[in-house]
Amino acid sequence: MKHLKSIFLLTALVFISLTSFGQVKALDKLEVLYDQGHYKMVLRKANRLLDQPDYDYSFKPEFYKSLALFQLADKGLWAEFHPKALQEARELFSQVLASPDGIKVFNTHLNHVSQLKRDLVQKALAYKAEGKQAKYDEIQQILFGLFDRIPDLDVPGEIQPPVVDAPEIKETAASTEEREKIVKYAKKYLGVPYKWAGVDANGFDCSGFTSFVMKEFKVTLSRRAEDQYNSSAKVKQKNAQKGDLVFFNNGSGISHVGIIVSAKGEPLTMIHASSSKGVIITNIEDSEYWLKRLYAIGTYVKGE
Repeated sequence: MKHLKSIFLLTALVFISLTSFGQVKALDKLEVLYDQGHYKMVLRKANRLLDQPDYDYSFKPEFYKSLALFQLADKGLWAEFHPKALQEARELFSQVLASPDGIKVFNTHLNHVSQLKRDLVQKALAYKAEGKQAKYDEIQQILFGLFDRIPDLDVPGEIQPPVVDAPEIKETAASTEEREKIVKYAKKYLGVPYKWAGVDANGFDCSGFTSFVMKEFKVTLSRRAEDQYNSSAKVKQKNAQKGDLVFFNNGSGISHVGIIVSAKGEPLTMIHASSSKGVIITNIEDSEYWLKRLYAIGTYVKGE
């Protein structure tokens, strides 16, 4: 009996030792297959591992399953037979990213996640070119909602600098007062949670928040950040003021929008619906992430 216990203990120690150094063949196989583009095989093997309690210690099956689902979600007949693939991918991806142990998996395989981010950007651009607006919007939401913490691979020429040739809008006493009111009203909703497609105080997404706030001032905005950008009067960055909208580009088009709360000449600061913290105030100039993606300033506040 003691002999059996010793064998069992030794086996357990070897297994733990191997898992500590990432040398479990079944898990390593997922990485190899994903590298080779065998996404369906990754999916099948990940599902098998998730059915085995021996692998409950690792987030790697969930991680590679989510990546494979993202890759397969637009693949012809497979996608038609699995219409909820993208939703499942988002849920798994979020689940892994929310755990400290899951984050370790992300950091170990960051090249795959960054590559996936670039693939999603390319898919969004393709959908936009094909006029598939709903699919484009869906990918945009995923990129902002899930991939804002993921570093980019270099994709030259996709993010454009902010507009610099916009005419200056002359302010009046009435427009200055309206700007103060917009900011004051927006700040009432600090702390409201992020909610995809949210348009009210139960939860906002980025463009849902800006359209909700501006509606209070009899300005009707489209629900999409890109449409809000297109219909706004453009403003030079140096002339940005309270109540203007600030737009960001993640490489495939306008992906986020916020409301400026800083006065002209002050460090550019916005209130916005953040996917991780809900409605918050962020100093754009102190954030490498937001400053890198800063695209343009637009306004709906009328001056002279």
